[in-house]
Amino acid sequence: MDRFRNTGQPDWDWWGKLWPTPGATLRELGLAAGRSVAEVGCGSGYFALPAARIAEPAPVYAVDVDEALLAELTSLAERQAVGNVVPVRGDARNLTELLPEPVDALVVANTLHGVDDRTGFLGEAFDAVEPGGSLIVVNWRDRPREATTVGGEARGPPTALRMSPEETEEAVRRAAAFELDRRVDLPPYHYALVFDR
Repeated sequence: MDRFRNTGQPDWDWWGKLWPTPGATLRELGLAAGRSVAEVGCGSGYFALPAARIAEPAPVYAVDVDEALLAELTSLAERQAVGNVVPVRGDARNLTELLPEPVDALVVANTLHGVDDRTGFLGEAFDAVEPGGSLIVVNWRDRPREATTVGGEARGPPTALRMSPEETEEAVRRAAAFELDRRVDLPPYHYALVFDR
């Protein structure tokens, strides 16, 4: 099985232009104090760190295949005195083997488009979420890449990899017994689907 198709790790500067308040976005999507979280494809922690502040004292498992990005995340967590982030190195298609326990919320942000075996991954995701928990999928809108600019440059995954909300919902429904709770518009270029387990 191949690795996830990496469409480029953005830097914090342009993430900040898209999401100046990532914690507010995560709260809007249902993260809450005392509820454990796993973020798939966490990179250097743009969402994992605010998720940890929200979820405290519960753990936030930050899952990525890239050891260098996890090292950066660990360093940032130490500097920011965030003690409940747990870096987890590995392929998220083996999520249930990587996580020590099912979580209350599984966040898949800007990642699902690059998964080659979505059905297998989403089956793992279902098993990694506690009954009564949620799967939160954040995706780039299915617009041409040249139409999603940040700082004057086209950003995001290639146009051919982008998924509409309907395609994302169908992929999740086909793979696992999640139920769609709601859709959330995340201007300017994203949407989120929140599923209940």
